[in-house]
Amino acid sequence: MPGSSEAPPRLLAISDLHVSHGENRDVLDGLRPGSPGDWLIVAGDVAEIPADVESALGLLRERFAEVVWVPGNHELWTTPRDPAQTRGVERYEHLVELCRGLGVHTPEDPFPVWRGAGGPVTVAPLFTLYDYTFHPPGTATKEEGLAYARGTGVVCTDEYLLHPDPYPAREDWCRARLEYSERRLAEVSGPTVLVNHWPLVREPTDVLWYPEFAQWCGSVHTANWHTKYNAAAVVYGHLHIPRTTHYDGVRFQEVSLGYPREWRRRPIPEDRLQVVLPAPVGA
Repeated sequence: MPGSSEAPPRLLAISDLHVSHGENRDVLDGLRPGSPGDWLIVAGDVAEIPADVESALGLLRERFAEVVWVPGNHELWTTPRDPAQTRGVERYEHLVELCRGLGVHTPEDPFPVWRGAGGPVTVAPLFTLYDYTFHPPGTATKEEGLAYARGTGVVCTDEYLLHPDPYPAREDWCRARLEYSERRLAEVSGPTVLVNHWPLVREPTDVLWYPEFAQWCGSVHTANWHTKYNAAAVVYGHLHIPRTTHYDGVRFQEVSLGYPREWRRRPIPEDRLQVVLPAPVGA
């Protein structure tokens, strides 16, 4: 409004809230917009139990003008303490319906368009999963990569809790998700903000303490999406290494909170939410 001192709206992002941890729940309770028009991207790994995901996203939806969610691997886990015991695609579809009931955008809905500063930009929530093509050093196949990981003792919990039903394997589900996502992105004109839990390029995994974990972090088949689909920015999580990097001139923002034992080691920022648009100064 003319003459208003209200802060201009921003497109903000966070991921890997892991609200089953009490300290992270406290962080969630403190997340608030700086303006009534702020949008929030939540890039996966809110919680393992659908009721906790619904509660957390419901709280955020009450506070932010729009909320955009993509699933992480933790939402897709079927744990022994989960009352629902849904698996695979059925579990994902249940989460989508929960989000729709809250008015939260998902990868199955029409892509929203950010019309604030830095816009108009289509915000494209994606669910790609991974296909084991980020091979650990010295390996060239899924089988070799998994054998290497088992030898080091670094095996992602997904191998036990993330079920691909009705697909025979996670890489088959991933293939279907990649095809679906490409069809949808091909229909978008103009700039995008691509949102995915897993990084779309392999380079961010180069700093992992355990390089064998990279095989659960994405797919080589998304390596050119940031240029192919005119990304103004790419938002992701999963790695628990919050930072901003650039590939082919495109800004990639890892926006995870992570576990308390991780974020307590870092300087605590005044605002946990990262600004995606308008582009931060120097970004």
